[in-house]
Amino acid sequence: MTDAPSPRRTADAGREASDALVRDPAGALERLREIMRRLRAPDGCPWDRDQDFASIAKYTVEEAYEVADAIERNDMEDLKDELGDLLLQVVYHAQMADEAGHFDFDDVARAVSDKMLRRHPHVFGDETGLVRELRPGDWERMKAEERAAKGKVEPAGASALDGVALGLPALTRAVKLQARAARVGFDWPDLTGVMAKVVEEAGELAEAHETLTADEVEAEFGDLAFVLANLARHLKVEPEHAIRRTNAKFERRFREVERRLAARGRRPEEAGLAEMDAIWDEIRAEEKAAAGAPAADAPRPAPDDRL
Repeated sequence: MTDAPSPRRTADAGREASDALVRDPAGALERLREIMRRLRAPDGCPWDRDQDFASIAKYTVEEAYEVADAIERNDMEDLKDELGDLLLQVVYHAQMADEAGHFDFDDVARAVSDKMLRRHPHVFGDETGLVRELRPGDWERMKAEERAAKGKVEPAGASALDGVALGLPALTRAVKLQARAARVGFDWPDLTGVMAKVVEEAGELAEAHETLTADEVEAEFGDLAFVLANLARHLKVEPEHAIRRTNAKFERRFREVERRLAARGRRPEEAGLAEMDAIWDEIRAEEKAAAGAPAADAPRPAPDDRL
């Protein structure tokens, strides 16, 4: 009769298998999951063991922005790395949830796969297997059915604005709030009303900023930013992308101002505004003259609410 392996031998064999997996370049996703298990193990990394959902959340957001930045720069090598960093965040949260007995990575993958099937009956068929076209209102109906299946029945005091995440970037959240209100008819019928509101809010801020408190100035500026987000929605422009695009343009031109000043043996702080402004105008005129083909970074549509 063969003796059963000792717990120590079993543990050693398990560790050997783990070591082999974490060093296997072909291990792909299972390799990453094992690395995270090891990092969170009692003999793993003290920093990784100390983290929780709240402490990791900010890194998850940062990694998503770094993915967007790589896309903005059209840097595919960097995008590969940044997508890996974002995937690590998903694995990290799933591992912590598994340790707490909530769910694991497979549950996450299963849930989103099921969701994609439910929400794309025009591709995969409905629950009966029938492939059909989406009809107006189907998307919201499917989401309501999902909430009901989870026991999240809308209470009597439910709002059309419920479910818009608080953690979204402010401009993106403004667009989503306005889109939700528009679904129930609270919206300007055309662009004219939005443009008039932009002029009104800008005029109020310009006229009163010297007599207002700092808190009142902030509130008035917020009103202006909110209506500009609404203007973006009506123009079908994604405001976060639009401001990132303008940031990039400003950075490009100002760096060129610095370069041209350096060629003259001068630093920006040694030059006056008039000199820097003149160089800026030269750069802008050169860029406009060189712009013959359509811009590769054309404005993107405002985000919908599909996830």
